[in-house]
Amino acid sequence: MNHTIRQLLDTAGLLLTDTGESAPPAADTAVPAASAAATASRCRGAAFALRVALESAVADRLTAHRAPRAIREGTKRSAFLWLRGCAEAGTARRAKAVWSQLCLGCHYHQYEIGPTEDQVRAWHAEVAALVALLAT
Repeated sequence: MNHTIRQLLDTAGLLLTDTGESAPPAADTAVPAASAAATASRCRGAAFALRVALESAVADRLTAHRAPRAIREGTKRSAFLWLRGCAEAGTARRAKAVWSQLCLGCHYHQYEIGPTEDQVRAWHAEVAALVALLAT
């Protein structure tokens, strides 16, 4: 795993562990709206870091297998299609599935709630596992 990918995974982990508060709120108090917005922003930021880490790992794998430059530097959809020939079928399917979920989690719409901490933690574990599989 290259240094950049490791930093991206670490950044996502830090965003998930940093609450921005010195002490947790009491159980009987409601979470302020500003705190909820900060949590949503951290989760979305972690999702962005995870998506870039996965895309970098896929690009490294494609480069190692001498995929054409147009595929490596083109759309990510084409890169994930090409990955089927460079990695095991199950790994390629898992990578495409988590990438699709990360893309949805990264998009902001006023009428949608962002990804939850639990979702992003699950994505973090999946991306870390996929990065390790793609590096071999």
